[in-house]
Amino acid sequence: MIVRGLAFALILAVWAAVSYGNRAVEFTNPAIVPTPGEVGAVTVAALRDGTLVRNLVTSLVRVLEGFAIAAVAALALGGLAALSAPIRFMLEPVIEFVRPIPPLAFLPMFLVWFGLGETSKVAFIAYTTFFPMFVGVAASVLRVDVMLLRAAATLGATHADLLRRVVLPAALPGIIVALRLGFGLALFVIVGAEFMGADAGLGNLIMEGRTFFNPPQIVMGALVLGLLGSIVNALLLRLERRVLPS
Repeated sequence: MIVRGLAFALILAVWAAVSYGNRAVEFTNPAIVPTPGEVGAVTVAALRDGTLVRNLVTSLVRVLEGFAIAAVAALALGGLAALSAPIRFMLEPVIEFVRPIPPLAFLPMFLVWFGLGETSKVAFIAYTTFFPMFVGVAASVLRVDVMLLRAAATLGATHADLLRRVVLPAALPGIIVALRLGFGLALFVIVGAEFMGADAGLGNLIMEGRTFFNPPQIVMGALVLGLLGSIVNALLLRLERRVLPS
């Protein structure tokens, strides 16, 4: 914890040195390199008038809904694909064909298919985050040591016992990593989704900062997204430690 705190303090110190130093020597336009003080002032103002909280909650609800849909689908289909060769052979060609297509290329189509409301944004997040989580879940289950399964089977374990007591504990660390990657990606794409057809959300807040040339507001929105991702990542790591104590 102390090391992490020192790392953040070092980053803040470097940021302050660069931004305030640039303001002093004007190596580049100071307006485009906001200082920590300017970002802090914008953050305090946004907290006081409720703008930041309102946009944060809006984005968080969208992210959680889309992530939950994708996580359930990835866990179910990824597990089935890993445990059943026929299902894997059917799903893999489709997944590997669609997965490399940049999700943002489909964003305009999601707006056409689902409209400008919440459905298009949630569906877009679910679509984008499903593929990496599916691959991670399937790979984690497939990597379970066959010798563990054979040893448990010789001791009389049923198929249900093998899944519950061998496969799930062995695959869970990889599954948690897949969920962490999926949530990080959800935060990444929510910004793009809210750039188009949104009147609220952190992405919309960042877009407003660009439109009205307010760099501190842009940096504030980016930092809030980073903070949100760090908090969720820490919660998932704590869940992993609680389920699989060392």
